[in-house]
Amino acid sequence: MKKERKVWAMTLIALWLLAPSKTNAQQDSVVTSNLEEIVVTATKFPKSQSETGKVLTIIDEDQLKRSAGKDISQLLNEQVGIVIAGANSNPGKDKSVFLRGAGSGYTLILLDGIPVNDPSGIGGAFDLRMLPIDQIERIEILKGSQSALYGSDAVAGVINIITKKKGNKPFGVNGTATYGTYNTKKGNIGVSGSTDVIDYNAGYTYYKTDGISEAKDTIGTQGFDKDGFDQNSFQTSVGVHPAKGLTLRPFVRYSKFNGKYDAGAFSDDVVPVYHSKFLNTGISGDYAFSKGTVHVQYARDNVKRTYITRDYFKPDSSVASGFSGYFDNAEVYANYDLAEHFQVLGGVNYQHHKMTSSDLKDSTLHIVNPFLSFFVKDVHGFSTEIGGRLVHHSVFGDIFVYSFNPSYVINNQVKLFANYSTGFKAPYLDQLYNPSYGNPKLKPEKSKNLEGGIQFATLDNRIDIRGTVFSRKINNVIIYQYPGYINFNKQNDLGFELESTFNVTEKLRVKAFYAFVKGEVTTKNSAERDTTFNNLIRRPKHSIGINVGYAFTNNFYVSANLKTFGKRGDMFFNSTTFATEAVSLKAYQLVDIYAEYKLLQGKLKVFADLHNVLDKNYYEIYGYSTMGFNMNAGVTFGL
Repeated sequence: MKKERKVWAMTLIALWLLAPSKTNAQQDSVVTSNLEEIVVTATKFPKSQSETGKVLTIIDEDQLKRSAGKDISQLLNEQVGIVIAGANSNPGKDKSVFLRGAGSGYTLILLDGIPVNDPSGIGGAFDLRMLPIDQIERIEILKGSQSALYGSDAVAGVINIITKKKGNKPFGVNGTATYGTYNTKKGNIGVSGSTDVIDYNAGYTYYKTDGISEAKDTIGTQGFDKDGFDQNSFQTSVGVHPAKGLTLRPFVRYSKFNGKYDAGAFSDDVVPVYHSKFLNTGISGDYAFSKGTVHVQYARDNVKRTYITRDYFKPDSSVASGFSGYFDNAEVYANYDLAEHFQVLGGVNYQHHKMTSSDLKDSTLHIVNPFLSFFVKDVHGFSTEIGGRLVHHSVFGDIFVYSFNPSYVINNQVKLFANYSTGFKAPYLDQLYNPSYGNPKLKPEKSKNLEGGIQFATLDNRIDIRGTVFSRKINNVIIYQYPGYINFNKQNDLGFELESTFNVTEKLRVKAFYAFVKGEVTTKNSAERDTTFNNLIRRPKHSIGINVGYAFTNNFYVSANLKTFGKRGDMFFNSTTFATEAVSLKAYQLVDIYAEYKLLQGKLKVFADLHNVLDKNYYEIYGYSTMGFNMNAGVTFGL
């Protein structure tokens, strides 16, 4: 306990030392405050952050360019309020997104504003391993329930992954080549361009690694084999501008990966392998006119997964199981300026889910969602959004959700904000209809969410500080309890986040955050009495992050990133006693260092990305290995 307190004390002291007491008077350049940054995810159309009460975190293009040695789960794992279980485990291991302590199925993933979904999996959570980081231009993380704007699954928030669309000249080519620890190789090549009538982007990524043993070898002499992973990904989109204000953009994304995995916690196995394919196709269209925009979009996600495991009834044989499904999402909506300070957004969304597996015949469901939002825009600093969505579900009938998001900006520097919203998450096909553990009597999960806070940003963008308090209550929580899925009574989560950015000088930037979350589930026992217990497994109550970036010259840049994860609990299935046991995971700290040097006027860049520099030995998931000190180095170019 004393050792852990010492670690936390040292971390807090470092945070205090790194935070400047005043802005640097020698910085002469003046830029727009972060409150004026334009975002899309908060309202489905471009809007200044000063005009929305919603809480957003932005991963911009510069940060993504400096993340070529990472994957998307590792990058998200560095952000305030986000924990990705498996981010630093074996590269091919599955990744679970925990946003503000909520389970992985409560965060909706968008690709260019369109929901992506894996209907073949439990809970429908999208697999982040399908997306190479090389084709991403920007990420907007929208926190709090967004079901009124985006429908099912957006109970904890939304992560909108915005892909690269076009170049700034008729033809350009770019690429990346890296090599690193565990014989890790990655290459990316892309072309892009734009003219008055057409723009385009296409990219291909190859990624292969020997990896590490997925299962933890506690004594290091058991000869556990490495569980490798390889991936091929392709993306292309074309923007056509046939008339003034009109853009049509068809797109195709394909990803295929193969990997090995083990029998379970602490349990090696050389037989199991998996194969996954993801195909995302569709088209989006925008028509902009003087007072608004009409937007139409359609996309289909087609996922196929195959697992080959040991046949324990025939020791010399293996058995294969397959899962597949597709998800159709079609939507039309429009935003319109009613007057100088008043706007409206309205539309309708249609979703169709279909799943087939080795245990389950074809099963489908569909959802129809009309939605409507009204906006007050900067009336003497006051802005607000009032929105609602009526959900017609083919299994559960009608559900209505709504949100209210007022904010008030003082002197273009201080923003007070509050959000109240309701949300829902519907059970997925596997949870409803699987003959082994499905339950067709499951009810949708419904939530009530409240958050509020304050943000301060100087007009010259040298300081930006935001504090947020939140509470989330979910009823009819779905869990697995042998022999199948059931609805628990309720889940209560609460926490707060403090995040800051200090542009100390033109060359030095310091970003820091602290996040706290705790959660309890309440259910009735056999005596019909309420029983409450903490249940946020693999999610720390406390996490702290510090990032320091320094540009020694216009060409030479170095950054260091520290994130600490507090103690967590986990559940472990003991194959000896056949009992599920509660275990405690120790706190740990990760330090990463990144350096880059630009050549040929920025057209060529060499970089090195070092992870877990302190070589910490820890668990993200009990019984599964994590990577020690590892690194990637490489080059990127753009012509």
